[in-house]
Amino acid sequence: MNTPLTIALSKGRIFRETLPLLAAAGIEPADDPDTSRKLILDTSQDDVKLVIIRAADVPTYVEYGAADVGVAGKDVLMEHGGNGLYEPVDLGIARCRLMVAGPEQGVSRTRRLRIATKYVQSTRRHYADRREQVEIIKLYGSMELAPLVGLADRIVDLVDTGNTLRANGLVPLEHIADISSRLIVNKAAMKMKHRRIAQLIDRLKAACGN
Repeated sequence: MNTPLTIALSKGRIFRETLPLLAAAGIEPADDPDTSRKLILDTSQDDVKLVIIRAADVPTYVEYGAADVGVAGKDVLMEHGGNGLYEPVDLGIARCRLMVAGPEQGVSRTRRLRIATKYVQSTRRHYADRREQVEIIKLYGSMELAPLVGLADRIVDLVDTGNTLRANGLVPLEHIADISSRLIVNKAAMKMKHRRIAQLIDRLKAACGN
């Protein structure tokens, strides 16, 4: 009998784009997470379970061993720090960019820039690398609103098409990182369940052309 395996995933774009890769690895959910209220889903393999959690919590579940592996965006991993995790595969899905954005005409510099973001650690590192002191305001959503109402001068957020920025009179100003989703693995699980996880890694690499 195979070693049981628990995979942490989040609903939404990452889940949808991970499904074909898991299917190529022979893993398909028995329930639709968009309609099921279950937080732990059975799969086509009796020894594999899917744990459905918030995207920001996936690295924590994997780091502490509540899940053996997971799929998380690089933006989330940059904020988390990645302790206790391996990151063996860039799955190449859910691609976007982490950007600084703001009004095209810029802002008057009579004080430190105020930056609104939920990516506090990444923003702090970005401006520290530039040797620039800024005031960071943590928000959880509707980032584009912050410059419009004077809460912040600029924002740091994920940018896909840029349509939302343009609709609110903002433009990308600085590129911080290219983002895609990665397979992450608990370090202890990699040792204890090495054969099972190595097999999954190989199949996912093949599925995404790595």
